[in-house]
Amino acid sequence: MPELIALGLSHKTAPLELREQLALTEGRAAGVMTELTGHPSISEATVFSTCNRTEVYLYAPEPVEAESVALSVLSRQAEIRPTELTPRLYSLRDREAARHLFRVTAGLDSMIVGEAEIQGQVKRAHELALVEGASGPVLSRLFHGAVAAGGRSRSETGIGEKGVSVSSVSVESAARTLGDLSRRRALVVGAGETAGQVAGALENHGAETVYIANRHFDRARELAGRFGGEAVRMDRLQKQLEAADLVISATNSPHHLIDPEMLEPVMEARAGRPMLLVDLAVPRDIDPGVRGIAGVSVSDIEDIQAVVERNAGSREAEAVGAMRILDSEVDRFERWQASLEVLPTVVALREAADEVARRVLAENEARWQGLTGEDRERLETVARTIVSRMLHHPTASLKQSAGSDDAYRKVNVLQELFGLDPETAQEGGGEATVIPMRPEEREQ
Repeated sequence: MPELIALGLSHKTAPLELREQLALTEGRAAGVMTELTGHPSISEATVFSTCNRTEVYLYAPEPVEAESVALSVLSRQAEIRPTELTPRLYSLRDREAARHLFRVTAGLDSMIVGEAEIQGQVKRAHELALVEGASGPVLSRLFHGAVAAGGRSRSETGIGEKGVSVSSVSVESAARTLGDLSRRRALVVGAGETAGQVAGALENHGAETVYIANRHFDRARELAGRFGGEAVRMDRLQKQLEAADLVISATNSPHHLIDPEMLEPVMEARAGRPMLLVDLAVPRDIDPGVRGIAGVSVSDIEDIQAVVERNAGSREAEAVGAMRILDSEVDRFERWQASLEVLPTVVALREAADEVARRVLAENEARWQGLTGEDRERLETVARTIVSRMLHHPTASLKQSAGSDDAYRKVNVLQELFGLDPETAQEGGGEATVIPMRPEEREQ
């Protein structure tokens, strides 16, 4: 029987170095989904990767084999042996897999409980899976349900109040280190969603000069315009570092943008004036080797996590309420998924009954040769109505029992009584059914 599978790692199970190795850009994620769905044990796949987690969701007719395939694919992406990756992975099935995704989307599994960025990231991961043709009806229903559940949890509880995010926490932490940010020059590297949140947080803290460096200059210019900053081309990054007191980097670059070779001459030019670097990217934008340069302080996503953990607990009560909402939404998804198990039998039963009605009408065609077209349509409608009303109770009973042990019993009984078993169906059905004519009808 097909199963829903969630396989992944997060900031709760894996260090930053391993999350870097398994971080998947959209291009890499698309390739992984294509590879996964190309295997006969996997029907559907969606890959979800952020700075704090990489997860694969599968709908698989052969779940054991599918999990093995996914492990192999992820190991190759991380360039490590499966035995090294396995201890850091969590593997969840069916309800627990769905519940996990709903928790993630609501921000309950995030570094900062209730943070809002994650819901948009989940939605984009699903959209990519649809574009790539990797997601089908089950995962589409699952991800739509997760986004809806996340929205409910935020609107009906206080879990997302104050808009706290990794970006805002990183800026607050920088302000505690540097003091009044309005007297500091800030440089944001990146122009994506996280970089935009950083720029907004800097503006809220009074940072008047925000330079935005990005590979795509148009995006940098658009973001700078929103916050009264200045856009800088990436080839001017080193020069801008000489003037910056605070650098916050958040790009999707697969390699380091700031390394000791770039930063050493910068610090010489600054004549000992210190610099704070904050790296929110995974993989990291800033080479950890710069920590050894005099005057340089560096914080990365794990340092931000430590700050968050010290201040955890303020949203625990709201998280309990949000989890009740999520569980009700998981129940809804499970009911829908359970209906898939009985749906083929319901469809087959109705198709078989409709076919009987059609055959009876055709085999007795001679009885109503004098009927008008409208009369013939009425007769066909009556036949369909009789079929529908006769089948209403058994099909409703079957749907209501979906997911229970009783459903399997009912499916087997219906298949046997109505000849719906595939082996029986292949034999071609029963004898023709002819309504006997009255003597006067034979004479016509």
